[in-house]
Amino acid sequence: MSDLTIRPATLADIPAITAIYAHAVRHGTATFELEPPTEAEMTKRMQALLDGQFPYFVAEVDGRIGGYAYAALFRPRPAYRFTVEDSIYIAPDMHRRGIGKALLLKLIEVCTAMGFRQMIAVIGDSDQAASIGVHKSCGFEPAGNLRNVGWKFGKWLDTPLMQLPLGPGARTGPE
Repeated sequence: MSDLTIRPATLADIPAITAIYAHAVRHGTATFELEPPTEAEMTKRMQALLDGQFPYFVAEVDGRIGGYAYAALFRPRPAYRFTVEDSIYIAPDMHRRGIGKALLLKLIEVCTAMGFRQMIAVIGDSDQAASIGVHKSCGFEPAGNLRNVGWKFGKWLDTPLMQLPLGPGARTGPE
């Protein structure tokens, strides 16, 4: 890979982010959405995360957006406030170049610095070997598997769960 830069995402990145996600929706099982959202919807989603001060990054490869990643609350109830869920999407022609791992490592670093204690990966399908592999390579461990919870492309899909303690994890109470 030539020149990889991880930087905070901006609203100017929405067309590239929307295109990457649309491909994942139409052709993959990383997401269980069935219809790709519009740029307006993706803008709304990004803005909600940025307003909540959650990290949202893009990976630029030779001046082009090769992928994006963000963290969001795992669930909205207050007891989950120290737990985030990561999301990573890579452009179809940029797979297997280390972009996903670079984005995930950046999310881990920033979420740890922000005081989050756990990161959860909700992986769209048990056949997502690349996603499972990149999470495992960053220290995530299996935390369960939800069987046959999604129906896409004419088949039932599992959802593996993986988990990574951040900072002191559960060894101490939060600040």
